[in-house]
Amino acid sequence: MQDADRLREVAKDCVHCGFCLPACPTYQLWGEEMDSPRGRIHLVSQVLDGAGLTPAAARHFDRCLGCMACMTACPSGVQYDQLIEAARVWTEEARPAPPAAAGLRDRGVRAAIFALFPYPRRLRAVTRPLRAAQRTGLDRRLARSSLPGRLCPALGAALRLGASGAGGLTPATSAAGRLPERVAARGPRRAVVGMLTGCVQSVFFPQVNAATARVLALEGCDVIIPRGQGCCGALSLHSGREGEAAAFARHTIEAFEQAGVDAVVVNSAGCGSATKEYERLLSGDPAWSGRAAAMSAHVRDLSEFLADLGPAAPRHPLPVTAAYHDACHLGHAQRITRQPRELLRAIPELTLVELPDAGTCCGSAGVYNLLQPEAAGELGARKAQAVLDAGAPLLISANPGCSLQIAAALADRGEHVTLAHIAEILDASLRRLPLARAGAG
Repeated sequence: MQDADRLREVAKDCVHCGFCLPACPTYQLWGEEMDSPRGRIHLVSQVLDGAGLTPAAARHFDRCLGCMACMTACPSGVQYDQLIEAARVWTEEARPAPPAAAGLRDRGVRAAIFALFPYPRRLRAVTRPLRAAQRTGLDRRLARSSLPGRLCPALGAALRLGASGAGGLTPATSAAGRLPERVAARGPRRAVVGMLTGCVQSVFFPQVNAATARVLALEGCDVIIPRGQGCCGALSLHSGREGEAAAFARHTIEAFEQAGVDAVVVNSAGCGSATKEYERLLSGDPAWSGRAAAMSAHVRDLSEFLADLGPAAPRHPLPVTAAYHDACHLGHAQRITRQPRELLRAIPELTLVELPDAGTCCGSAGVYNLLQPEAAGELGARKAQAVLDAGAPLLISANPGCSLQIAAALADRGEHVTLAHIAEILDASLRRLPLARAGAG
């Protein structure tokens, strides 16, 4: 078992104080010690000490969202992310092919997810029928039906997400997805940046990428968008598919090394967290460790980059009350909470309100809402109620999975709140557009 001694030292940092318990979404749901960070750390220690990975332990590892709220709450600084990522690798490598139909279905679902979502062309091809179904309303009828969920819970969850109507302020269009390889700075050039387009982001939210490029250009950046960048490996990395994630990481590093940029700007929280982990992911590969460290050092979340750069373009008023949702991989994993709020509060006439229990995961968590739909549904319902309690007609996020999850949870209640990415809001303000037109080219 790789790095066993290092993981033992990390696990020993846990003093079992229990501060993580109220912060953990799965402990909130079930009150089960082994479904808390403290309990999972105990299970990791047992495996490291030779107890072996039991099916029960694997189930508790699978039920972790990986939201890292426990790391924010932990007074001892336990690096839980390293422990749960190792546990996911063990679980994925040891996952058997049982004869039971449910076991075979689980393996089939996982195989389908990772053969589809990291590949934008494949994902785009699959979503074409979904777009057609949305035009006829068939998607909503299927999402309301219990039949898909009975056949396959992941299929039912996927249909709910697809029928949610999440897509920012304007519908996704093919034109929004066609970005040039270089977008020139408006006015004096202040930086040359690369832009990661992502998989789910580029297919379901291409207008967010377009808005991101415009905002960066308006703030004086030449924006380089490498054509061959592909998937960054976030979904694979956070699901224990370490070898697959490493292959995606190497490809991404090569794409941006050739771009020759000052920074790589990422507008998806999960992707930003993963690319900042490249250094650790490839630390054991002598040919790539240095290159991975250089890449990780250059990655910046969009809000993080803009806050450090400082404003150049004038902000115009947006008279709206909005709530901001902290995506877990931005707020907890990257510890970026101040910068998005500062950027939003700098927009004249935009009133920002806070969500109740803002630090709790919405249940998206990469592909968690497909693999653990029941738990994800409960957490989504809680987040939807928090959004409604905040009373804001606009919800702003920085992660595509969160937008899909929250929109679906609101739709389940027959409610609708406009969802938008922070890039779309900044774009509307900088271009003096009403929110209804934000995202348009």
